Amino acid sequence: MKIYVFSLALLASAVGFAQRSPQSPNPGTPGATPPAGMSGMGGFGGAAAPKVAPKPYKDVITDKAVSKKGLFTVHKVDDKFYFEIADSIMGREIFAITRFTKVPGGAGVYGGGEVNKQTLKFEKGPSNNVFLRVVTLISAADSTNNISKAVANSYLDPIAAAFDIKAFGKDSTSTIIDVTDFFKGDNQVVGMDANDKRAFNLTMIAADRSYVQGIKTFPINTEIRTVKTYSASASAGGSGFGAPSPMPGGGGGGTPAGANAGAVTVELNTSLLLMPKTPMTPRLFDRRVGYFTDRYVQFSDDQQKVDRKEFAVRWKLEPKPEDLEKYKQGILVEPAKQIVYYIDPATPKQWHKPLIDGVNDWQKAFEKAGFKNAVVGKEWPENDSTMSLEDARYSVIRYLASDIENASGPQVHDPRSGEILESHINWYHNVMKLVHDWYMVQTAAVDPKARKMKFDDELMGQLIRFVSSHEVGHTLGLRHNMGSSSKTPVENLRNKAWVEANGHTASIMDYARFNYVAQPEDNINESGLFPRIGDYDKWALEWGYKYTGIKDPEEDQKLNNKWIIDKLAANPRLWFGGEGRSVDARAQTEDLGDNSMKASEYGIKNLKRILPALPTWTKEEGDKYENLSDIYSNVISQFNRYMGHVTRNVGAVNETFKSVEEAGDIYEPTSKAIQKEAVSFLHKQLFETPSWLLDKNILNKIANPTSLETIQSTQTGTLTSLLDGQRLFRLVAATNRYGSSTYSIIEYINDLHTGIWSELNSKKPIDGYRRNLQKAYAEKLIDLITPASGPSIITMSFGGGTPAVNVKNTDVISVARGELKALQAEINAAIPGTTDKMSKYHLQDVADRIKKGLDPK
Repeated sequence: MKIYVFSLALLASAVGFAQRSPQSPNPGTPGATPPAGMSGMGGFGGAAAPKVAPKPYKDVITDKAVSKKGLFTVHKVDDKFYFEIADSIMGREIFAITRFTKVPGGAGVYGGGEVNKQTLKFEKGPSNNVFLRVVTLISAADSTNNISKAVANSYLDPIAAAFDIKAFGKDSTSTIIDVTDFFKGDNQVVGMDANDKRAFNLTMIAADRSYVQGIKTFPINTEIRTVKTYSASASAGGSGFGAPSPMPGGGGGGTPAGANAGAVTVELNTSLLLMPKTPMTPRLFDRRVGYFTDRYVQFSDDQQKVDRKEFAVRWKLEPKPEDLEKYKQGILVEPAKQIVYYIDPATPKQWHKPLIDGVNDWQKAFEKAGFKNAVVGKEWPENDSTMSLEDARYSVIRYLASDIENASGPQVHDPRSGEILESHINWYHNVMKLVHDWYMVQTAAVDPKARKMKFDDELMGQLIRFVSSHEVGHTLGLRHNMGSSSKTPVENLRNKAWVEANGHTASIMDYARFNYVAQPEDNINESGLFPRIGDYDKWALEWGYKYTGIKDPEEDQKLNNKWIIDKLAANPRLWFGGEGRSVDARAQTEDLGDNSMKASEYGIKNLKRILPALPTWTKEEGDKYENLSDIYSNVISQFNRYMGHVTRNVGAVNETFKSVEEAGDIYEPTSKAIQKEAVSFLHKQLFETPSWLLDKNILNKIANPTSLETIQSTQTGTLTSLLDGQRLFRLVAATNRYGSSTYSIIEYINDLHTGIWSELNSKKPIDGYRRNLQKAYAEKLIDLITPASGPSIITMSFGGGTPAVNVKNTDVISVARGELKALQAEINAAIPGTTDKMSKYHLQDVADRIKKGLDPK
C-alpha cells in the first residue's frame, strides 16, 4: 500500500491565507458571527461560536425534504441544502472543479470556462464537526517502509472550512451537514479566487443576490449550481476575471456588463468528482516522448537520495478482463471504458461533423496501442435531463461566442497517478478567422479555393477538423512537438506522391499549419497541404496507452526504454523536439522541413505570387479595404516568421534526449555550414531591401506613408535578435567547447558586417532602408558595450537550466568593441569618396555615434 501525503505550500494559494468574506468581520473579532452552519475557527484568540449538538435525523431531514442519492445524498429542506456524507466517503480524495456557466457580456470569459480546481477531502473533526481540507500531493511512500511514518508526520493539509454536524444518518453510518451558506458564500475553495475578483474590481459578495440554484447528485459526482453577485466598480477591466487569454496576444478582457450598475452577477457550476480509491499505475515520464506530466517525491527505506517521480498524464485505458488474452495476442479489442467527447449543442450545426471527425481521427492512432474504438465524438443528447455540460463526468467541446482566434484543450487529472478524469475543450468562434488567414496566406498560390474571404463550408470544415484533432491530442495528454516537422526533407514537401501519402509533418501536435513549400507546378492536393495525425502521434499514443499489466512503474519504465530505443533507431520521424522553447533550431513553431532557408525561400516565392492578387481576392461589396489591410498584414507576418525561422539557426545547439544505452551526445552545435547559410539568406532576402513587399497598389489604399514602416521593423527587429547578447554568448560557448569546427563569433560578425556594410566598398548610394539598418547595427553594438543599457545577463536555458552569465565579462563585449573600432575606421575612410549627399550625412552620423559610444566622456 502506498501512503500519499498531500499538503499545500501556502494556505493563501487555496483559501486566501485565512482571508474571510469581505462582508463579515473576522470570526476572531468580538461580535463576529461565523456563517450559519459552519463552525467558528477561533481566529487570533477570539472565542469560538457555541456548539450545537446534533439533532435526531427526522428533526433535520423532515417530511418536507426532497432527497437524491449519489456521491453525497443531497437533501433539500425549504431553502436549505444538506449533504449526507457516508463514512466510506470520509477521507476520500474528491476533485472539485468550478466552471462558469453564465457570465456578463464583455467579461472576456465564457460559459464553460474553468474558474478553479482543487483536491478536497471531508473528515470528522474533534467536536461534532466536519472539516474540509484542501490537499495537494507532495510526497509518497510505501506503507511497508518505516520512512512512511516520517512522511506522514511531515505534512498537514490546511482546513479550509468546518461544518457543524446537524444529524447522523438513520443507520449511523453517515453524517449530515448544512452546505447552503458554504456554496452560496464567497469562498476560494470552490469559487473565484482573490486574483480573479481583483482583475475586475469585484469586492463584497451581495448575500441577498447570491444563492444556490440547485444541486444534482450522481454515483461518483455531485454538481452544485450557484448564482453569485458581487459589488463592482464601473472602472473594472483587464484580463477577464483574471483569466489569461488562451492565445498569445489574443482577445479577452473588458468591462463586464453590470459593472456600471455597481454589480456583476455570474453563474457557476462546481463538480465534486470522487477520485479513484486505488490510483492507476503511473507511467513514468520519458523526455523522448511528449506528454504533460505531474510529479511527487518518492521516499523509501533503501534510498540514499529521494526520487522525484514524474509521470505522464493520460486516460486509464485497459482491456476488458474477458479480452485480455486477445489483447496479448495482438488482436484489437475495445477498452473497458471508452473515451467520449461530446459536442456542445450551442455549436453551429455545420461544424458538428468536422469536430466529431477530428475526435474520431484518433481511433487509428489508438489501434497502434491495441485498442479499437477507444475514442469517439458524439452529439450531446439534448433531451437527457440526467446530463449536464458542466458535469465533470463528461468531456465536452464547448463552443464559445468569442472573438478570440484560438482553441485550447485543457484536462483534469488525478495528481497521484496522472489519470485524466475529464476535459472541456474551449472552442472559440473566431478560430475560423485564424485558420482562414493561415490557409489563404500559406496555400492560395496552389489552392484556388483559398482565394476568397469566405471559404466554402467544405473547406472550412476540413480546417476545423484539423484544429479539433490537435486540441483533442492535448486532452489525451500530448504536448506540442515543435520539432516534428524538421524530420521532413524540404524537397519531400514538393514531392506529390510522398507528401500526399505521409503528410508534411509527422505530428499534428506540431505548429506546422499548412504546406507553404508546395509550388503551383507541384500539383499537390489538400492531403499534401493539411496537417494530419502522423507517425509520431501514433507512436506517442502507443507509448502512453499500450497496456503492459505491469504494476511496478519502474519495471514498466525499463520495458519502455528498450522499446523507445528500438523504435527511434528504426524511424527518425518519431523524434520529440519539445515545445520550441530551447535553443534547438529544429524545434520551432510555424516552420516546415529540415532546412529553414530552403523552406523559407519556397515560402517567399509563393508570397510573391499571392501579393499582387490580393486586391482581387479580398474584394467584397462595400468593403473599405479592411480585408486587403488584414490579409496584407498576414503576408507581412508570414514573411516575418520566415525571417525568425532562419535567425534561430545562428548560435543554435541541437538537443536530442537519449538514455545511456544510446550512442552519441545529447548536445551538439548546429553545423557551421547551416549557420553561414542562415546569415547569407538574411542578407539576400531581408537586409537587401525586399522591395516586392512595397506594393504601392496595396499600400496606397491601406497605409499612410507616415505610419509604422513594417519592412524597417522587420529588418531592425531581426538584426537586434542577431546581435543579442544571448546569441553571441552561445557562439562563444560553442567555440570554447567544440573548437574551431564551429561558427566562431568573429567569423559571424565578419559575415554580418560584410553584407550590411557592402556599400562602403561598392561606393553605391545607400537607400533609406539600408541607412536605417546600418544605424541599428551600430546602435546595437554600442548597447552591448554600454553597461547602463546593454543586456548583461544571459538567461537562455540549454534545456534544463544554466547559471546566469554576465556578458560584460566574456568575449562578447571584446568582439563588440573591436567591431565598432574597425567599423569606425572603415566609415571614416569611405566618407571622402562618398558622392551621394544623404549617404555621406548618414555615414558621418554613424561615425559620430560610434565615437561617442566608444568614449562616452
